[in-house]
Amino acid sequence: MKILESTINIDVRFSETDAMGVVWHGNYLKYFEDGRERFGIKYGVEYLDIYKEGYFTPIVKSEINHKSTINYGEKILVKVILEKHYAAKIIFRYEVLNLTTNKIAAIGSTTQVFMNVQDRTLELIKPEFYENWEKNQNWKEA
Repeated sequence: MKILESTINIDVRFSETDAMGVVWHGNYLKYFEDGRERFGIKYGVEYLDIYKEGYFTPIVKSEINHKSTINYGEKILVKVILEKHYAAKIIFRYEVLNLTTNKIAAIGSTTQVFMNVQDRTLELIKPEFYENWEKNQNWKEA
């Protein structure tokens, strides 16, 4: 499988934790989002770029497997991996590493589809702009 990778470092804020000082489980999706935004900047395919081409990319599936805790004040690294697919979907995989403990805190994935901005219909084939973007990337083998 061919992939592209990106990472982002995040300092865990107090507002992201529960009463025990542990990152609340719902915030992992926010960390995934932070990673996707960084990925888009790195590879030149940000959400506004996609929107300007006439598409939304809603998430239709998300998964998170929690492995260990992250506490207030710790630092994490979110690794984002885009898998190249032939279908009209965008699949990202994630690994959240607690840099303070050096333990994997979570792994997960999201699946996004292409939706036309004008009539909100689902695209069944990849938009041309996205295929062109894919062709211009330096994919590596996983």
